[in-house]
Amino acid sequence: MSNQPEVSIIDYGAGNLHSVRKAFEYIGLTAEIVTDPDALAGARRVVLPGVGAFGDAMRSLIQNGMDQAVLSAIGSGKPFLGICLGFQLMFESGEEFAEDGVLPGLGVFPGRVTRLPESVVVPHMGWNGVAAADPVIFGEEREMYVYFVHSFCCPLSDSLAPHVSAVCDYGVRFAAAARRGVCLGTQFHPEKSGAAGLKILERFGGLPIC
Repeated sequence: MSNQPEVSIIDYGAGNLHSVRKAFEYIGLTAEIVTDPDALAGARRVVLPGVGAFGDAMRSLIQNGMDQAVLSAIGSGKPFLGICLGFQLMFESGEEFAEDGVLPGLGVFPGRVTRLPESVVVPHMGWNGVAAADPVIFGEEREMYVYFVHSFCCPLSDSLAPHVSAVCDYGVRFAAAARRGVCLGTQFHPEKSGAAGLKILERFGGLPIC
């Protein structure tokens, strides 16, 4: 276990891998990019990043068996972080490029990922404030500015409420971050969010490993 990198980043063809790895290395954590589902069995902490479409990404995870490897890693209690599309994949379902109108997700969090409303500029790209309420992810911060790039989101709901760690208001209020134990997700990109984002990655790196 001691020879394992501190963070394993899943490559499933959805981009932004190297910026995530560089961010972890910048804060002093060793990180590797993995493509083999078996590699997650010995991983210490797991990150599911991504920029792209829910449907294509979910199909890619399923085709190589990474979906089950992810769920096994989460079920075993390993610290887990989903970023942007990786966060969206953690929900029960998504509408983006779903052949039958909706495509099942990993089901870690309750809810359906839906398109941002036509009343706002899409994609939502750039810095936006979030109201934070989870010391595990945000420390003592109650409001911060972070970087978003997305066209879909998970709206707030009663079933999701117990897990919501931060809320963004972009003409519609949606979950900017959520947590279930040591399983975390952010709709924004910590690796692109300056000092605030690096602190989030540091807190993730400090979570106890199983």
